Amino acid sequence: MDGSSYLYRAFHALPELKSPKGEPSGAIYGVLSMLRKLAADYKPQARACVFDAKGKTFRDEQYAEYKANRTAMPDDLSSQIAPLHEAVAALGWPVLVVEGVEADDVIATLAERATKEGWRTVISTGDKDLTQLVDGRVLWINTMSNEKLDAEGVRAKFGVPPDKIVDYLSLIGDQIDNIPGVDKVGPKTACKWIAQYGSLDGVLAHAGEISGHAGENLRKVLDWLPKARELLTVKRDVPLAVSLDDLAKSELDAAKLRALYDRFGFKTWLREGEGTAVAAAPSAVSAPAAARDKRTRRTLLDEQALRDFMRAMQAAPLVGLGVQSTGAAEPLSAQLVGLSFAFGGEAAYLPLGHGYPGAPAQLGIEKALELLKPWLEDATRRKLGENLKFVSHVLANHGVRFAGGAYDTLIESYVYEVHERHDLAALARRHCGWETTSQEALTGKGASRIAFSDVDVARAADYAAEAADCALAVHEVVYPQIEKDDKLDYIYQRIEMPVQQVLFRMERNGVLLDSAKLEAQSHELGKEILKKEQEAYAAAGGPFNLGSPKQIREILFERQKLPVKKKTPTGEPSTDEEVLEELALDHPLPRLILEVRGFSKLKSTYTDKLPKSVDPRTGRVHTTYSQTTAVTGRLASNDPNLQNIPIRTPQGRRIREAFIAPPGAKILSADYSQIELRIMAHLSGDENLRRAFREGEDIHRATAAEVFGLPLDKVTGEERRVAKVINFGLIYGMSSFGVAQNLGIDRGTAQTYVERYFTRFPGAKRYMDETRQRARELGYVETVFGRRLWLPEIRSGAPVRRQAAERAAINAPMQGTAADLIKLAMISVQGFLDSSRSKTKLIMQVHDELVLEVPDGELEVVKTSVKDLMESVAKLDVALVAEVGVGDNWDKAH
Repeated sequence: MDGSSYLYRAFHALPELKSPKGEPSGAIYGVLSMLRKLAADYKPQARACVFDAKGKTFRDEQYAEYKANRTAMPDDLSSQIAPLHEAVAALGWPVLVVEGVEADDVIATLAERATKEGWRTVISTGDKDLTQLVDGRVLWINTMSNEKLDAEGVRAKFGVPPDKIVDYLSLIGDQIDNIPGVDKVGPKTACKWIAQYGSLDGVLAHAGEISGHAGENLRKVLDWLPKARELLTVKRDVPLAVSLDDLAKSELDAAKLRALYDRFGFKTWLREGEGTAVAAAPSAVSAPAAARDKRTRRTLLDEQALRDFMRAMQAAPLVGLGVQSTGAAEPLSAQLVGLSFAFGGEAAYLPLGHGYPGAPAQLGIEKALELLKPWLEDATRRKLGENLKFVSHVLANHGVRFAGGAYDTLIESYVYEVHERHDLAALARRHCGWETTSQEALTGKGASRIAFSDVDVARAADYAAEAADCALAVHEVVYPQIEKDDKLDYIYQRIEMPVQQVLFRMERNGVLLDSAKLEAQSHELGKEILKKEQEAYAAAGGPFNLGSPKQIREILFERQKLPVKKKTPTGEPSTDEEVLEELALDHPLPRLILEVRGFSKLKSTYTDKLPKSVDPRTGRVHTTYSQTTAVTGRLASNDPNLQNIPIRTPQGRRIREAFIAPPGAKILSADYSQIELRIMAHLSGDENLRRAFREGEDIHRATAAEVFGLPLDKVTGEERRVAKVINFGLIYGMSSFGVAQNLGIDRGTAQTYVERYFTRFPGAKRYMDETRQRARELGYVETVFGRRLWLPEIRSGAPVRRQAAERAAINAPMQGTAADLIKLAMISVQGFLDSSRSKTKLIMQVHDELVLEVPDGELEVVKTSVKDLMESVAKLDVALVAEVGVGDNWDKAH
């Protein structure tokens, strides 16, 4: 770790922190947080924290102006250095400070030694200069921004490979170190020159050929650039008094660490015990130390080979399983092309549907599934894979009821490190140190893409076997981290894995759609759009393109002289929805533009598109639910998205009329009432909030009564509206400025309302303050059930990002708890339907609502049972309330 790099960044990025005695402690806290994160993520065999020494280095002797633009270190920072070194060492990190060179040179020397001795190295720094060290065994990461760069990442970020980084920096210059480059030459030009001429030497050799001002400026510094390159090149041969083995022997000094934590007031770490607990997010690269050999690969081409393989597989306690199929984007119609397996020291591919000319003979799907079906359907034979819901669909398309899906790497990653990427390639890279083959490398992409069934069997076998192997290897690293944390294990074992199979069944159930009704609505919307367009033309004084922001700007702000509310990044007056809504309060044309936009979106997105989404085999719409999209745990609906159908307008609500029950059945909608406000009352412990819910009061009217000091029966509709905005605004972390915007009032009045709210509901204020502070200390917040919601920007030096993270810290526990509750409700309801052998089907989940298709004969029992199950699925300090409605269609039921 580059301690000096993070020392400055932590000092400037974090809020000013003081110890109980008034000593500055922000930089100490920041650097220790990152060291704790690194140790937890990588579990390194050897580690060091490297700082710059005081005084000049050899670069100052080579160039007198080196770093001459740097200001003196602030006293509040310099006073933290000695105790920081002491704390770093106590944490078990050797501190290295070598006179005459910089920390970069020490790091480069260690990385060079490690590579020669067969080690893998992670360099943690905010300094881009050190990307010159990246190669197949050296990874660059910035722990503050959570950025990780391997060789390909360096190329993608800078436009040049690591071995050309010094040439690149020489051309553009390094302002931080006061090393000038070529005047007016930026990254784009530097990359172009290096690509054209191969290197800085090549650029210098062809300087006479480069035209324009850039060429002139280049020729002015031909003598300087070799010196710039020399200054930017790190030394890799610094004499060091320690070996890698020495760095592997350091140990944590718990007593000293406790004393330092006590001195500087790091209470959370003190509560954790010996200082060994982790107070930071799982890293994007957990342990090249975990890099492991890949399993041997084989291809199963005939029945005997499969039978022999299955004999060994039957004895395996856990098998990695993968499917290769057609139509990965259409799970209900995808067909098997092959299956892959991994266990013990072996991974295998069973090709079933490769049909290109010259393809080898393969065991047919029918025969293969005849042999494999008992194992695939055996719940006692534990399997593991990536996205087992998709695996279940593909197998179901062939009549196999998949069972025994014990572990899913997609879900494991989502539970353990929600802020990271969850695809298998990313997981393999950061947890196993593997670079895997992408499917696009086999099939191509775009217009030239081929089906997986046309991929050469030998290449497909290597890819597919590797995927099953990877899933098993990733699981062996990630799941133990979940298993040792009771909260995360509960989320994984009791919520995410069970709800996955509920979602699988909901996706196959689908929902019946009245396409004729939607087509009629589409026709009506088309007529309404034409009518509103004509009204808009009349209001504008002539026809114009309602889809052109440029023309709208000209009409609103130049011709009609309406006030400019805000501007785009290019300085033009904005015509976004927020601006038009504000202008529409006083002017007809913005309102008409908004109405045309709204109707057009309804028509194109829903009334035109939904009928085309109906599966002709079932007559139903089958959405796909994603468990791993939203960081809060909320489910997402795709292809088509059934969760964003607008309900604020009559036209939007009518779309729900097309979601219908078949003859002899009804649609039942069960919706948690004001769930996030109830969770707020539970989390905050505020007695006034709890009392309002306990006594069954209208929570917004009760809030208005508290804020305005009125009896409940004297609260007006407008006062209730104000209270509703405050209630929902504050649980989303909204400031008084946001409340003012939403209510259309001045900020002073909004501030008064907010202050009154917190006076009457002090528990809410305490909860918000404590949550923000805890999020800053830990880097995450949790739901009631223990789902961990990481906030990488909570310590950002950029105020806008940090404030957004603070708002998320307040809301995420509520939204995440609501997500956990609806998932628990789905599991409970499906369990009831199964145990009672009911013919009722869960068909949709929309935010806090479950939608079921219920035969008339089961209606009363299901209606009562669903309500009871949803309200009893968990016990909070405020009662859960589910509102249940029934109708021939979704709109009538909701």
